[in-house]
Amino acid sequence: MKLSPLIHQFFGQYLPHIKGVRYNTIKAYRDTFKLFLPFAANQYRIKIKSLRVEHISSELIIAFLNDLQQERKNIAKTRNHRLAALKSFAKMIRFMYPEQQELAHRILNMPQKRTQRPLIGFLYQDEILEVFHSVDLNRKEGFRDYTLLHLLYDSGARASEITNLNLDYFNPQQKTLAILGKGDRFRLIQLENKTTHLLQLYIKKYRISPKQMYQYRLFINQRREELTRHGIYRICKKYLSMALPPKRLKAISPVHSFRHSRAVDMLYRGDPITHIKNHLGHDNIQSTTIYLHLDLNRKRHIQKQFIRYMQSVLTTDPKIEELLHWENKEDLLAWLDSL
Repeated sequence: MKLSPLIHQFFGQYLPHIKGVRYNTIKAYRDTFKLFLPFAANQYRIKIKSLRVEHISSELIIAFLNDLQQERKNIAKTRNHRLAALKSFAKMIRFMYPEQQELAHRILNMPQKRTQRPLIGFLYQDEILEVFHSVDLNRKEGFRDYTLLHLLYDSGARASEITNLNLDYFNPQQKTLAILGKGDRFRLIQLENKTTHLLQLYIKKYRISPKQMYQYRLFINQRREELTRHGIYRICKKYLSMALPPKRLKAISPVHSFRHSRAVDMLYRGDPITHIKNHLGHDNIQSTTIYLHLDLNRKRHIQKQFIRYMQSVLTTDPKIEELLHWENKEDLLAWLDSL
């Protein structure tokens, strides 16, 4: 059985339509096969179009994975991602071609390489406050960034989930936000008072009028288009670089650090691990339990101060009208720094 028709079936039918896999996953799998197919053809000294299903053996896959590590210097995590793509292909073979069950099982039984437990780069509450305070609210995009940073922390959402937020996902009356996560599954999270009111003000006063095709998106960039993942990354990196020393920046991921920080804070407050799992949109509890291994020895007064900050209602302060009109700038900035 020739391999090329199965590859087309895998990417054109099985992943998008039968499994409903998201575009980013399909793209990652495609990258794997762009590496694997030339490697396999070279091993057998044939052209790629001459490869057959029978050529895919455990030995070939092991040689491919070893080559990734030795020649391309891939870490174990990347190696395991490549293996996951090949295993997904094996699942399609098992599902659609029962006569190839034995081949599929051999691939599916291949073990992943053990990796070290990842170090979770999270921010302490005083560091998060420094990041918030580093935003220049005199700049026209300042309030958007200020709101975005609060939402990243409060929601624990991934950058891709933030870019997909629509206006009607936010319910200010219920103080909730619907987030479209992995597997096209929605989750509903409760927002803190601070974040709720910042979102209301951003939508009412500071959201740029978008182009027609982006009219429903929540966060808009200066080109009047939806704020992209790369845009969110740049915003986070900018303010983290302003607030933290260079050595500290090496230990954290600009966007994901907010997500990790939220998980750590929820754990520190005593939230059940299942609640944290649901808030973050993890597929399984194992992804959440990594936070149980962290050293959470932090200053309690900082934690209490931060809780008060996130629960405060911004619009009850009379100075909010000054914020809306950007007047009395020096007094205003001093007030914002005191929040």
